[in-house]
Amino acid sequence: MAQRIIIDPVTRIEGHLKIEVEVDGGKVIDAKSSGTLFRGLELILNGRDPRDACHIMQRICGVCPIAHGTASMLCLDDAFGVKPPPNGRIVRNLIQGANYLQSHILHFYHLAALDYVKGPDTAPFIPRYEGDYRLPKAINDLAVQHYIKALDIRKKAQEMLAVFGAKMPHVTVFTAGGVTETVTAEKITQFRQYLREITAFVDDVYIPDVLAVAGVYGDDGFSIGTGCKNMLSYGGIRLTDEDDPDGQKQLFRRGRYINGQFLPVDEKKITEEVKYSWFNDSTTGKYPGEGMTEPAPGKKGAYSWLKAPRYEGTPYEVGPLARQIVNKQKEVIDLGEKGFSVLGRHFARALESGQVAHAMSGWLDQLVPGEPAFAPFNVPKEGSGVGLHEAPRGALGHWITVKDYRIGNYQAVVPTTWNGGPRDDKGQRGPIEEALVGSPVKDADNPIELVRIVRAFDPCIACAVHVLEVKGVSKEVKSFRI
Repeated sequence: MAQRIIIDPVTRIEGHLKIEVEVDGGKVIDAKSSGTLFRGLELILNGRDPRDACHIMQRICGVCPIAHGTASMLCLDDAFGVKPPPNGRIVRNLIQGANYLQSHILHFYHLAALDYVKGPDTAPFIPRYEGDYRLPKAINDLAVQHYIKALDIRKKAQEMLAVFGAKMPHVTVFTAGGVTETVTAEKITQFRQYLREITAFVDDVYIPDVLAVAGVYGDDGFSIGTGCKNMLSYGGIRLTDEDDPDGQKQLFRRGRYINGQFLPVDEKKITEEVKYSWFNDSTTGKYPGEGMTEPAPGKKGAYSWLKAPRYEGTPYEVGPLARQIVNKQKEVIDLGEKGFSVLGRHFARALESGQVAHAMSGWLDQLVPGEPAFAPFNVPKEGSGVGLHEAPRGALGHWITVKDYRIGNYQAVVPTTWNGGPRDDKGQRGPIEEALVGSPVKDADNPIELVRIVRAFDPCIACAVHVLEVKGVSKEVKSFRI
């Protein structure tokens, strides 16, 4: 007889995520991923000055403000018909790069690693599932030391970001047309000093630690959490001032991978479906630029406040693994089928951190002190814009419509909506749901395999849902605090 396991909330992720699985014969046969808060930030923007968007949208999340601020700036650039000068583009990139580094380091050491590394029997290392800690003592003890070291390195990544961003979270320099920042030789030097230390940590500590975990947990870590195996990247971090309608002149190129084929992306083929989401059915299947946010709490059959994004009706995984595959990164491609896994996602994220850190040094060399970082613009009476970006967690899109100089409609489709969304109108599971199906559960009282799979995606539920909706308490078979 199938057994139902509920983990609510999954901890050591950002936000409130409920996972419900059915287990039969020691394996997951069905899964549901539920965002348990109402998303409503887009509604707050209606009627506001469009220039406010890149500041308000940063408030989606304290972990991901840079990604949302960037997607919003790109959206406004498009709607206003303005292009940043070189310094503006490069400073944006450096701020984004700093955010990538702090986010990836945070994810591995402080969110995911404790599924593999056993710390002392004190907070923050407890409570935890028991069993299945396999690292040899010397490696485990070193990893605990690195957990502590990573706190300092992540702090320095935030300080590095603030050199050009003024503060973190919720930077103040973002604007359409570039950034309100003056580039000086002193700031370049200060940023570079931080970057050297952080890059050394990524190269000498982070990547080796991920490889050490993979060396011990590889037998099952490269076989669980397969998912849908469809990969999508919007492309992110622009490397040129030339027009780039296809998203190929970026550190991470735009594209998708499905059934062994590498294909382009047409953002007009993106839709959001809501059959199993607490939104009005009349809003389903719409392109985000024409999307609506109409909550329907208590809708029969629904189980999530996340929508179900689809590309040509198909679910796609987004994030570091997707970016590395779309960009044909050899070490990830060489993993073959093993890459579509829990450890494949961790490996891709670690490699990406090194790519970003080393690229940033070259960007610093391109800055010209004293040159402008901002291009003036006028807010149009009517218009629309799209901002496609790669957040650390994956493909992020913002869409704006301007009417009578005000925001008429604003929509955001975030990485965790792609990965953590529910079934779509055809009943197809979302990527996290699909990744859970087939997973072994050796001990129903310690279902560590399930949270390893979920945390490998680095969900950020605050990005996908925002305003608390008080619900009744459901009866649970098993409930865990992790």
